[in-house]
Amino acid sequence: MRLKIAPNALEEMQKHAEATYPNECCGFFYGKDGEIRNIEVAKEVTNSKEGDQRRRFEVSPLDYLKAERYADEIGQTLLGIYHSHPEHPAIPSEHDLKQAVPFFSYIIISVMKGKAEVTKSWQLDDAGKFEEEEIL
Repeated sequence: MRLKIAPNALEEMQKHAEATYPNECCGFFYGKDGEIRNIEVAKEVTNSKEGDQRRRFEVSPLDYLKAERYADEIGQTLLGIYHSHPEHPAIPSEHDLKQAVPFFSYIIISVMKGKAEVTKSWQLDDAGKFEEEEIL
């Protein structure tokens, strides 16, 4: 899968990641699905993980429901979730793999010393393993 992220959506995700540092941030992104996924909108949500948010994030069921409704309102598809990895690479963790579902893209932003440095995207393959997606 290949992704094209609108500059304003990418900037919103990266700013959110920097603003929540040293904790992980999370949010959804929306757009049009096709040969290339065109991501047009990013929308942050609250990390609802109890305890240490520096290494984990959680999206509440209510936020998922709101995300689906928002996609309908704006006439776009909910394409995935973004989150940050403070002081770690933009590579999915075992926890990320356990939480992942097919179809969604998972954008991970590596934040080092408070600055968003690397942004990568991942999607589950048919074997249930993450495969890196190309960001155009």
